[in-house]
Amino acid sequence: MLRTRLWMGSILILLTVGMLAVDQHLAPWYPFLFVFQVGLGLLGCLELINLLGPERAPQRATCYLGILLLGFANWAGHLPQIGGPPWLWILGVYAGLNLLIFVVEMATFREPNRCVERMANTLWIIAYLGLLPSFLAQQRWLFPVDAEGAASIALAMTIFVPKMCDVGAYFTGRLIGRHPMTPILSPKKTWEGAAGGLTLACVAAIALDRLGPYPVLKGCLGCEIIFGLLLGAAGMLGDLAESLVKRDCQKKDASTAVPGFGGILDVVDAVLFAAPVAFGCFWFSR
Repeated sequence: MLRTRLWMGSILILLTVGMLAVDQHLAPWYPFLFVFQVGLGLLGCLELINLLGPERAPQRATCYLGILLLGFANWAGHLPQIGGPPWLWILGVYAGLNLLIFVVEMATFREPNRCVERMANTLWIIAYLGLLPSFLAQQRWLFPVDAEGAASIALAMTIFVPKMCDVGAYFTGRLIGRHPMTPILSPKKTWEGAAGGLTLACVAAIALDRLGPYPVLKGCLGCEIIFGLLLGAAGMLGDLAESLVKRDCQKKDASTAVPGFGGILDVVDAVLFAAPVAFGCFWFSR
């Protein structure tokens, strides 16, 4: 298992770094980030629908459509051919999807048939896999154009800091973990592992901020440590949130799509929760 995690993790890191490195030269389209966000969102949606099963199935087509439309909404405001406040596009699409979910149920309603639960699950999936990733995508345009490499470093920090927390927690927990942190949701997680994970998250935040082409946190040690702690904690909560869903659905992994890790959701869960936190940090530190 460890060997599989190492080689698969190395491939995922290379793909992510390649995406960020190439995309920064393809402004304002950033096609690889679009494929990264929407592609993983749609695959995660498939996993989540399968996890929920037929008894709790959402509006499948609306879920896929919502993630795709929110992906386009993230780009619409930044393209010269369209323009407009990007977050207004995102909010507008999300509100429209909310209405669409009701319209679909009203058009197909014949008798009581768990339509309220179906609508709630549909809106939740769209928010989880379409709205939360918007805070990652919008970082691509958060910094001035002349700040070369800033957006790429910000995206790298948002992705790798919570993942390094996961790595640190995994190895520290295996070595010295004794006290369970969440014995019901995730029995293997320990407080010692959490401490090791947060420590490595801080180290990753400092390294990425200072070794990259642009210090997005201005090389401020205190800011870097706070950033590492916040994103590490958010990433752990994201991991536990997905564990909650899996436990309730009585599944160990979201799928077997990613050898050594489980499914797509098992890979991106930490980043989904970390993205809004990172966006807020970068917004206030500009």
